[in-house]
Amino acid sequence: MSLSMIAVLVVFPAAMAYAAASDMVSMTISNRLCLVLVVGFAICAASVGLSWTQLGWHLAAGFVVLCVSFGLFAAGWIGGGDAKLAAVTALWFGFDQLLPYVFISAVAGGALTLALLSLRKMPLPRPALGWGWAQRLHDKNEGVPYGIALAFAALVVLPDTTIWRAAIGS
Repeated sequence: MSLSMIAVLVVFPAAMAYAAASDMVSMTISNRLCLVLVVGFAICAASVGLSWTQLGWHLAAGFVVLCVSFGLFAAGWIGGGDAKLAAVTALWFGFDQLLPYVFISAVAGGALTLALLSLRKMPLPRPALGWGWAQRLHDKNEGVPYGIALAFAALVVLPDTTIWRAAIGS
């Protein structure tokens, strides 16, 4: 199995699953996880032989999303971890699949928000009363762990990306 296949089939999906779980449990997405995704992309890009032009477009997509998402973070609409995760995912996808990623993230995030708002109207089940993360998710004053929606969208869109096709050979 090549380095690019490992990056696409193991590193990226595992990192997205970890980001979603971490955001759900602690409402944080670590800088280290984002660094793993950046390094994974660099290894994958080198392994599949992305041209300098293609690499530049991937970097530009990541930078654009970083700027927009940090603007949303500064406005208090999303968390800093969500902004970082969206940007590093855009780095992997480039502009090629950026719009589907943003669209699916928005739809999944809306569904997640509606589900949390509905669940927050009900009492927390007795067994969950001792779980700090469940209490936080249930708290009406807490935000939404949007990293779940971002990770879900990333995994849905990944098979349609240039980097996937180059790594898998399809």
